[in-house]
Parts: sequence; C-alpha cells; structure tokens
Amino acid sequence: MALKATIYKADIDISDMDRSYYASHNLTLACHPSETVERMMLRMVAFILNASETLAFTKDICADDEPALWQKNYSDEIELWIDLGEPDEKRIKKACSRAEQVIVYSHGGRASDVWWQAMENKVSRFDNLSVVGIGPETLSELAAMAERSMQFSATLQDGQLWLSDGTHNVLVEGVRLKSAAHA
Repeated sequence: MALKATIYKADIDISDMDRSYYASHNLTLACHPSETVERMMLRMVAFILNASETLAFTKDICADDEPALWQKNYSDEIELWIDLGEPDEKRIKKACSRAEQVIVYSHGGRASDVWWQAMENKVSRFDNLSVVGIGPETLSELAAMAERSMQFSATLQDGQLWLSDGTHNVLVEGVRLKSAAHA
C-alpha cells in the first residue's frame, strides 16, 4: 500500500512592506512521504516571499516538469517558476526558457555550497534566474514551528522575513547567490 501525503493547513497574514502587498492566505500544504518537513516549510516560505493572488503550488515532487510553485498569467504563460533544492543545469535551463522569471531556493548547508560551486558558471548566462540560499539552521527553526494546523504572521521588510506563530519568531534571511538581471 502506497503512503499518502500528510496534509498541513496554514493561515498566513502577510505584510510585505517591500512590495506593498498585504493579504491573508489559507494554504493547504501536502507533505509528500519522500519530502522532509524542512522542505515543506521552505515551500511555504517561498510562497510568502513571492505571494500573489495567482501564485500556486504544483504537483512538485510528483511531476518532473513542474516547479514547487508557479504563477501563470491568463494566457497560461509562466510568469514565475520557483524551484527548491539543488536542480541540475538541464532543469534550470528548461525553467529559464519556459518562464519569465525563475527563482531557486537552495536548502543551504555543505551540499548546497558544493552544488553552487559546480553550477555558478554554468547558469550565469540566464538573466531571468535568481538563486537564494536558506541556511540549515533557519530550516530547522521553521520545521520546529510545523503543525498540522498553523497560524502565522509574516512581515517582510528590507529583504528580511519575520515569521511568527504567536509563540516563536523566526528570521528568514536568504543569501542571494545570483540575482536576475531585472531583479
């Protein structure tokens, strides 16, 4: 019998002062059996950092040709492609050719550093690509906040995200490894 995804619900009030975006989102996060809680929480953080009314979670791990999140326009063109982890050059090239903007949120840590050293020169030609590293300590703090039903207040200002569940506060501050030309 196949294992089923674990469902998490998150009610998030977002105050993004950098983009003047203020909204509440009720998210349903399906944590695939092969996905860690840290990765699932990184998906949620990626949503918060890029929140819009049209940003959506995809099949992600279950579909090779989809990112973790994407934003499409009314013509079904991909405006924003968000991947997590350390994708290979072929996947990044495909994403950059299909989407107007691509963001990769790397899991951070030693494996991520090795991946970036190997990829940096290979992906430098993609003007629509941004790469952001999120440290393993931050991911651990986020995972500690994970519950099946969650309520968060998210405040973004000056490139920093403060995430609070009323008891704990986590500062999510990514290291920008590569910036898109128009970012």
